[in-house]
Amino acid sequence: MHSDHCAHCPGSHTGARPCLATATAKAQAWLLMEHPGPWGPTLEESALAAPAARALTRAREHSVRVQLIRRPGRRRPIPPVQVYAAWSGPGAWLEGRELADPAMLNELDLGAVGAGIRPRFGAPARGIFLVCTNGKHNVCCARLGGPLARAMHDGFGDAVWETTHLGGDSYSANMVCLPHGLYYGDLAVADGLVAAGRYLRGEVWLKRYRGRAGLTRPAQAAEHFLRARTGISSVDAVTIESVAEAPAAEAGEAAEAVAVAGGERYLIRVERVPLDPCGPECTANASTYVLKDLVHLRPVPAAGSTPALPVA
Repeated sequence: MHSDHCAHCPGSHTGARPCLATATAKAQAWLLMEHPGPWGPTLEESALAAPAARALTRAREHSVRVQLIRRPGRRRPIPPVQVYAAWSGPGAWLEGRELADPAMLNELDLGAVGAGIRPRFGAPARGIFLVCTNGKHNVCCARLGGPLARAMHDGFGDAVWETTHLGGDSYSANMVCLPHGLYYGDLAVADGLVAAGRYLRGEVWLKRYRGRAGLTRPAQAAEHFLRARTGISSVDAVTIESVAEAPAAEAGEAAEAVAVAGGERYLIRVERVPLDPCGPECTANASTYVLKDLVHLRPVPAAGSTPALPVA
Protein backbone atom coordinates (compact mmCIF):
# COMPACT_ATOMS: atom_id res chain seq x y z
CA MET A 1 0.00 0.00 0.00
CA HIS A 2 1.26 3.45 -0.92
CA SER A 3 2.12 5.69 2.03
CA ASP A 4 2.78 9.43 1.73
CA HIS A 5 4.29 9.63 5.20
CA CYS A 6 5.92 7.40 7.76
CA ALA A 7 3.12 5.77 9.73
CA HIS A 8 5.38 3.33 11.49
CA CYS A 9 5.74 3.13 15.24
CA PRO A 10 8.28 5.42 16.96
CA GLY A 11 10.76 2.56 17.33
CA SER A 12 10.98 1.92 13.60
CA HIS A 13 14.17 2.69 11.65
CA THR A 14 16.20 3.15 14.83
CA GLY A 15 17.50 -0.36 15.45
CA ALA A 16 15.87 -0.24 18.88
CA ARG A 17 13.45 -3.07 18.01
CA PRO A 18 14.91 -6.45 17.03
CA CYS A 19 14.71 -7.25 13.32
CA LEU A 20 15.87 -10.87 13.45
CA ALA A 21 13.76 -13.48 11.63
CA THR A 22 11.89 -10.95 9.46
CA ALA A 23 13.21 -11.79 5.97
CA THR A 24 10.72 -12.96 3.37
CA ALA A 25 10.09 -16.67 3.80
CA LYS A 26 8.83 -17.16 0.23
CA ALA A 27 11.66 -16.04 -2.05
CA GLN A 28 14.45 -18.35 -3.15
CA ALA A 29 14.37 -17.73 -6.91
CA TRP A 30 14.85 -14.19 -8.22
CA LEU A 31 14.50 -12.24 -11.46
CA LEU A 32 15.95 -8.72 -11.51
CA MET A 33 15.10 -6.43 -14.44
CA GLU A 34 16.54 -2.96 -14.99
CA HIS A 35 13.82 -0.30 -15.10
CA PRO A 36 14.91 3.30 -14.40
CA GLY A 37 11.39 4.34 -13.40
CA PRO A 38 9.16 5.81 -12.45
CA TRP A 39 8.18 2.95 -10.17
CA GLY A 40 4.64 2.57 -8.91
CA PRO A 41 3.53 1.24 -5.52
CA THR A 42 3.41 -2.23 -7.14
CA LEU A 43 5.23 -3.81 -10.06
CA GLU A 44 2.05 -3.75 -12.14
CA GLU A 45 1.80 0.02 -11.63
CA SER A 46 5.35 0.63 -12.88
CA ALA A 47 4.55 0.96 -16.61
CA LEU A 48 6.49 -2.12 -17.65
CA ALA A 49 7.34 -2.62 -21.30
CA ALA A 50 5.64 -5.61 -22.90
CA PRO A 51 8.64 -8.01 -22.64
CA ALA A 52 9.10 -7.19 -18.95
CA ALA A 53 5.38 -7.54 -18.25
CA ARG A 54 5.37 -10.97 -19.89
CA ALA A 55 8.44 -11.97 -17.88
CA LEU A 56 6.70 -10.85 -14.67
CA THR A 57 3.70 -13.05 -15.44
CA ARG A 58 5.87 -16.06 -16.30
CA ALA A 59 8.04 -15.53 -13.21
CA ARG A 60 5.07 -15.63 -10.88
CA GLU A 61 3.88 -18.86 -12.50
CA HIS A 62 7.16 -20.43 -11.37
CA SER A 63 7.39 -18.80 -7.90
CA VAL A 64 10.23 -16.50 -8.99
CA ARG A 65 10.37 -13.19 -7.12
CA VAL A 66 10.70 -10.16 -9.43
CA GLN A 67 12.54 -6.97 -8.50
CA LEU A 68 12.97 -3.90 -10.68
CA ILE A 69 16.44 -2.41 -10.39
CA ARG A 70 18.21 0.80 -11.40
CA ARG A 71 21.54 2.46 -10.82
CA PRO A 72 21.79 4.90 -7.89
CA GLY A 73 22.02 8.54 -8.92
CA ARG A 74 21.71 9.48 -12.57
CA ARG A 75 19.51 7.05 -14.52
CA ARG A 76 20.75 5.61 -17.78
CA PRO A 77 18.34 5.16 -20.70
CA ILE A 78 17.25 1.66 -21.65
CA PRO A 79 17.89 -0.49 -23.64
CA PRO A 80 20.36 -2.01 -23.00
CA VAL A 81 18.69 -3.69 -20.02
CA GLN A 82 20.60 -5.43 -17.26
CA VAL A 83 18.95 -8.66 -16.14
CA TYR A 84 19.91 -11.07 -13.35
CA ALA A 85 18.57 -14.47 -12.40
CA ALA A 86 19.45 -15.81 -8.95
CA TRP A 87 18.88 -18.70 -6.58
CA SER A 88 19.19 -18.22 -2.80
CA GLY A 89 18.68 -21.82 -1.76
CA PRO A 90 21.37 -24.49 -1.32
CA GLY A 91 24.10 -24.03 -3.92
CA ALA A 92 23.27 -20.33 -4.37
CA TRP A 93 24.10 -18.85 -7.77
CA LEU A 94 23.73 -15.65 -9.75
CA GLU A 95 23.76 -15.01 -13.51
CA GLY A 96 23.77 -11.63 -15.23
CA ARG A 97 23.31 -10.44 -18.79
CA GLU A 98 22.84 -7.11 -20.53
CA LEU A 99 20.16 -7.28 -23.22
CA ALA A 100 20.32 -5.07 -26.29
CA ASP A 101 16.70 -6.01 -26.99
CA PRO A 102 14.32 -6.52 -24.02
CA ALA A 103 12.40 -9.08 -26.11
CA MET A 104 15.30 -11.45 -25.42
CA LEU A 105 13.70 -11.94 -21.99
CA ASN A 106 11.41 -14.41 -23.75
CA GLU A 107 14.38 -16.78 -24.01
CA LEU A 108 14.94 -16.95 -20.23
CA ASP A 109 13.85 -20.32 -18.80
CA LEU A 110 12.07 -19.15 -15.66
CA GLY A 111 10.92 -22.69 -14.91
CA ALA A 112 14.57 -23.63 -14.41
CA VAL A 113 15.18 -20.54 -12.25
CA GLY A 114 12.21 -21.41 -10.05
CA ALA A 115 13.60 -24.93 -9.59
CA GLY A 116 17.04 -23.63 -8.61
CA ILE A 117 18.64 -24.72 -11.88
CA ARG A 118 21.00 -22.38 -13.71
CA PRO A 119 19.26 -21.31 -16.92
CA ARG A 120 22.59 -20.56 -18.68
CA PHE A 121 20.98 -17.34 -19.87
CA GLY A 122 23.80 -15.10 -18.70
CA ALA A 123 27.32 -15.22 -17.34
CA PRO A 124 28.00 -16.23 -13.72
CA ALA A 125 28.06 -13.10 -11.56
CA ARG A 126 29.46 -12.35 -8.12
CA GLY A 127 27.81 -10.71 -5.12
CA ILE A 128 25.42 -7.80 -5.69
CA PHE A 129 23.38 -5.61 -3.33
CA LEU A 130 19.79 -4.45 -3.65
CA VAL A 131 18.71 -1.42 -1.59
CA CYS A 132 14.99 -0.66 -1.47
CA THR A 133 14.29 2.95 -2.52
CA ASN A 134 10.68 2.62 -3.66
CA GLY A 135 9.13 5.76 -2.18
CA LYS A 136 5.84 5.16 -4.02
CA HIS A 137 5.36 2.04 -1.88
CA ASN A 138 6.48 3.75 1.32
CA VAL A 139 8.20 7.11 1.66
CA CYS A 140 10.60 5.73 4.30
CA CYS A 141 12.20 3.48 1.71
CA ALA A 142 13.22 6.47 -0.41
CA ARG A 143 14.09 8.73 2.51
CA LEU A 144 16.38 6.18 4.16
CA GLY A 145 17.26 3.86 1.29
CA GLY A 146 18.32 6.54 -1.18
CA PRO A 147 21.29 7.86 0.82
CA LEU A 148 22.36 4.29 1.64
CA ALA A 149 22.27 3.25 -2.02
CA ARG A 150 24.32 6.25 -3.12
CA ALA A 151 26.94 5.77 -0.41
CA MET A 152 27.22 2.07 -1.14
CA HIS A 153 27.58 2.78 -4.86
CA ASP A 154 30.50 5.05 -4.00
CA GLY A 155 32.06 2.18 -2.06
CA PHE A 156 31.13 -0.87 -4.12
CA GLY A 157 30.38 0.51 -7.59
CA ASP A 158 28.24 -1.48 -9.99
CA ALA A 159 27.59 -4.23 -7.43
CA VAL A 160 24.93 -1.90 -5.96
CA TRP A 161 21.40 -1.39 -7.31
CA GLU A 162 18.33 0.46 -6.12
CA THR A 163 15.28 -1.79 -6.12
CA THR A 164 11.53 -1.97 -5.62
CA HIS A 165 9.75 -3.15 -2.47
CA LEU A 166 11.68 -5.85 -0.57
CA GLY A 167 9.28 -6.29 2.35
CA GLY A 168 9.43 -4.89 5.88
CA ASP A 169 9.05 -1.13 5.40
CA SER A 170 9.37 -0.55 9.14
CA TYR A 171 12.97 -1.86 8.91
CA SER A 172 14.07 0.70 6.29
CA ALA A 173 16.72 1.11 5.08
CA ASN A 174 16.58 -2.46 3.76
CA MET A 175 19.18 -4.34 1.75
CA VAL A 176 19.40 -7.82 0.23
CA CYS A 177 22.70 -9.50 -0.62
CA LEU A 178 22.47 -11.84 -3.60
CA PRO A 179 22.84 -14.61 -4.49
CA HIS A 180 22.40 -15.84 -0.89
CA GLY A 181 19.31 -13.73 -0.16
CA LEU A 182 20.64 -12.24 3.08
CA TYR A 183 18.28 -9.52 4.35
CA TYR A 184 19.53 -6.58 6.41
CA GLY A 185 17.40 -3.83 7.93
CA ASP A 186 17.48 -0.63 10.00
CA LEU A 187 20.67 0.20 8.14
CA ALA A 188 22.49 3.45 8.63
CA VAL A 189 25.06 4.15 5.93
CA ALA A 190 27.93 2.86 8.06
CA ASP A 191 25.98 -0.34 8.81
CA GLY A 192 25.33 -1.01 5.14
CA LEU A 193 28.99 -0.62 4.26
CA VAL A 194 29.98 -3.06 7.00
CA ALA A 195 27.34 -5.63 6.07
CA ALA A 196 28.29 -5.47 2.39
CA GLY A 197 32.00 -5.74 3.12
CA ARG A 198 31.42 -8.77 5.32
CA TYR A 199 29.28 -10.42 2.64
CA LEU A 200 31.97 -9.99 0.02
CA ARG A 201 34.27 -11.86 2.41
CA GLY A 202 31.69 -14.66 2.62
CA GLU A 203 30.39 -13.68 6.07
CA VAL A 204 27.09 -12.90 7.79
CA TRP A 205 27.03 -9.80 10.03
CA LEU A 206 24.48 -10.34 12.80
CA LYS A 207 24.03 -6.79 14.05
CA ARG A 208 21.37 -5.79 11.49
CA TYR A 209 20.69 -9.24 10.03
CA ARG A 210 17.01 -9.89 9.30
CA GLY A 211 17.52 -13.45 8.04
CA ARG A 212 17.95 -15.49 4.90
CA ALA A 213 15.22 -15.41 2.26
CA GLY A 214 13.44 -18.71 1.71
CA LEU A 215 13.73 -19.92 5.30
CA THR A 216 10.69 -19.94 7.56
CA ARG A 217 10.71 -17.39 10.36
CA PRO A 218 11.51 -20.01 13.07
CA ALA A 219 14.36 -21.31 10.89
CA GLN A 220 15.71 -17.78 10.50
CA ALA A 221 15.59 -17.33 14.27
CA ALA A 222 17.36 -20.65 14.83
CA GLU A 223 20.12 -19.66 12.39
CA HIS A 224 20.55 -16.30 14.10
CA PHE A 225 20.85 -17.72 17.61
CA LEU A 226 23.13 -20.56 16.50
CA ARG A 227 25.50 -18.11 14.84
CA ALA A 228 25.39 -15.83 17.87
CA ARG A 229 26.16 -18.70 20.24
CA THR A 230 28.91 -20.36 18.16
CA GLY A 231 30.45 -17.28 16.56
CA ILE A 232 30.30 -18.94 13.12
CA SER A 233 29.94 -16.24 10.46
CA SER A 234 30.67 -18.05 7.19
CA VAL A 235 27.65 -17.65 4.90
CA ASP A 236 27.17 -21.32 4.04
CA ALA A 237 28.54 -22.80 7.27
CA VAL A 238 25.09 -23.09 8.89
CA THR A 239 22.47 -25.42 7.43
CA ILE A 240 18.96 -25.79 8.82
CA GLU A 241 18.07 -29.47 8.41
CA SER A 242 14.54 -29.42 9.79
CA VAL A 243 12.03 -27.28 11.68
CA ALA A 244 9.04 -28.59 13.63
CA GLU A 245 6.48 -27.27 16.04
CA ALA A 246 7.51 -27.84 19.63
CA PRO A 247 5.97 -30.79 21.52
CA ALA A 248 2.57 -30.32 23.11
CA ALA A 249 4.20 -29.90 26.50
CA GLU A 250 5.78 -26.74 25.17
CA ALA A 251 2.67 -25.45 23.44
CA GLY A 252 2.60 -21.93 22.15
CA GLU A 253 4.34 -20.20 19.28
CA ALA A 254 7.45 -22.31 19.72
CA ALA A 255 9.51 -24.40 17.32
CA GLU A 256 12.46 -26.76 17.32
CA ALA A 257 15.10 -26.70 14.59
CA VAL A 258 17.93 -29.10 13.88
CA ALA A 259 20.93 -27.42 12.28
CA VAL A 260 24.52 -28.16 11.32
CA ALA A 261 27.24 -25.59 11.99
CA GLY A 262 30.99 -26.01 11.88
CA GLY A 263 30.74 -29.78 11.57
CA GLU A 264 28.47 -30.11 14.61
CA ARG A 265 24.74 -30.75 14.84
CA TYR A 266 22.52 -28.73 17.18
CA LEU A 267 18.94 -28.65 18.41
CA ILE A 268 17.66 -25.09 18.75
CA ARG A 269 14.40 -24.25 20.50
CA VAL A 270 12.92 -20.83 19.79
CA GLU A 271 9.72 -19.10 20.83
CA ARG A 272 7.83 -16.19 19.33
CA VAL A 273 6.98 -13.55 21.92
CA PRO A 274 5.22 -10.15 21.75
CA LEU A 275 7.24 -6.97 21.97
CA ASP A 276 6.37 -4.27 24.45
CA PRO A 277 5.19 -0.95 22.95
CA CYS A 278 8.16 1.22 22.07
CA GLY A 279 6.45 4.43 23.18
CA PRO A 280 3.11 5.98 24.17
CA GLU A 281 2.11 6.37 20.50
CA CYS A 282 3.04 2.84 19.47
CA THR A 283 0.16 0.81 18.08
CA ALA A 284 2.27 -1.88 16.39
CA ASN A 285 1.36 -5.49 17.07
CA ALA A 286 5.00 -6.57 16.91
CA SER A 287 6.74 -9.73 18.02
CA THR A 288 10.16 -11.32 17.92
CA TYR A 289 11.84 -14.64 18.68
CA VAL A 290 13.79 -15.60 21.77
CA LEU A 291 16.12 -18.53 22.32
CA LYS A 292 14.76 -21.10 24.75
CA ASP A 293 17.46 -23.76 24.48
CA LEU A 294 20.42 -24.79 22.33
CA VAL A 295 21.70 -28.36 22.64
CA HIS A 296 24.77 -29.88 21.03
CA LEU A 297 23.76 -33.25 19.54
CA ARG A 298 26.67 -34.95 17.77
CA PRO A 299 29.44 -34.14 15.30
CA VAL A 300 29.01 -34.52 11.56
CA PRO A 301 31.56 -34.35 8.72
CA ALA A 302 32.84 -30.79 8.45
CA ALA A 303 31.49 -28.72 5.58
CA GLY A 304 33.82 -26.96 3.18
CA SER A 305 34.77 -23.35 3.73
CA THR A 306 32.86 -20.53 2.08
CA PRO A 307 34.81 -18.56 -0.55
CA ALA A 308 34.80 -14.80 -0.49
CA LEU A 309 32.58 -12.99 -3.01
CA PRO A 310 34.56 -10.37 -4.96
CA VAL A 311 32.76 -7.27 -6.13
CA ALA A 312 30.94 -7.75 -9.43
